[in-house]
Amino acid sequence: MFPPFPQREAYGYCTLLAEQVRRERLFAKDVMIGVCVCRAKNGAKVILRAFSGMHDGGWLIDGWAPPCFDAYEYDRQAVAADAEIRELAGALARLDAESDAERRHLIQERRQCSRRWQQKLASLYRFYCADGHVRSFGDILGGFSHSLAPTGCGDCCAPKLLSYAFRRGLAPVSLCELYVGSGSRARRSGRVYPPCDDKCALVLPALLRLKIIYRDRYVIVIDKPAGLLSVPGRGAHMQDCAVTRVKRLFAHCISQPAVHRLDMDTSGLLVLAFTREAHRALSMQFQNGQVYKEYTALLDGTLARPLRIAGAGTISLAFRLDPADRPRQIYDPVHGKTGVTEWTVIREELVKSGTCAGRRYTRVRFVPRTGRTHQLRVHSAHPLGLGVPIAGDRLYGRGGARLMLHASVLSFTHPVTGSRLTFACAAPF
Repeated sequence: MFPPFPQREAYGYCTLLAEQVRRERLFAKDVMIGVCVCRAKNGAKVILRAFSGMHDGGWLIDGWAPPCFDAYEYDRQAVAADAEIRELAGALARLDAESDAERRHLIQERRQCSRRWQQKLASLYRFYCADGHVRSFGDILGGFSHSLAPTGCGDCCAPKLLSYAFRRGLAPVSLCELYVGSGSRARRSGRVYPPCDDKCALVLPALLRLKIIYRDRYVIVIDKPAGLLSVPGRGAHMQDCAVTRVKRLFAHCISQPAVHRLDMDTSGLLVLAFTREAHRALSMQFQNGQVYKEYTALLDGTLARPLRIAGAGTISLAFRLDPADRPRQIYDPVHGKTGVTEWTVIREELVKSGTCAGRRYTRVRFVPRTGRTHQLRVHSAHPLGLGVPIAGDRLYGRGGARLMLHASVLSFTHPVTGSRLTFACAAPF
């Protein structure tokens, strides 16, 4: 995953720490170490350091960030788990060769025992997050079965450092992770590595309250989740949004960083500006149609035969706000503003199981050439458009768990370097 914070300042401290690790032989094996440079509320600089996994069979070293759980309670339960699993292994070893049925039973019991203890140990994890809340694995991964989390998930440097920083009320400003040891095919000693995709990418977005796709001194691109506002709404209960979360993490961000928006119900790529100059340049690109946007949508049904045969086309419809039913938009060729959308059928999909078994959907790629409110939702649902609403659309369709619309591709010119940047983010449905 992309490094969530600048690495440069923390890198200097990380190299000094690596020299100390080698000189004093603090770790018997190769290890990933990390440093997080933070600011306290009084402005003081605070340096935190962490190591991944365990050290010499333990989780704690004085002066290093602790794990994301109570180490003593974890060890107590781990000892009990080991004893129970060893007892079952011993019972298996004592069986004679003819006890196949009992052997299969004990193997299954040992497997269930191991899974049960994995769930218990995973339930001990507590992650302190940027918004002040403390979350468990179940909170972060949506009530999943704890044993499905990869082994070691939450034990890397970045989750330890960020959880510890937020627990102490510190603001991270730089984070770096460096590998120390003899090296291997996968990693080289002394090299900096970003947080890992297989473990850290599962928990860091929850800690940060943002999934960062790209970031530099001038812009940040995030994957906004469905259900999150792009900008603050009216009232205290509407202040949690992409803008608020970015400003909470990055103190140098301008007060109004948004240059475009996604509907609250829509997920996907959103770019924000850290500086006024970047904001001005990006805003002009959006106004002049120089930003390429591509959406993936799942339509709640199949298209009419002529559209299915065509497989692609362009929709041009004028619509406006319905004042009597805000925020719903209505077709109005006289007073409405015209929206233009290119569409392409990706494939038709049939649900084979569950409560929606037998229902057919159509996966579509949308490329909006204008940026009207609810443009894709109206163009999809209206009879003069595709005539099929986007699945989960509570305004123009029959609703559902979420709106199946995702901003999957975003391309723009960097406001400072002038290079063309293109980002892709697969739809989560």
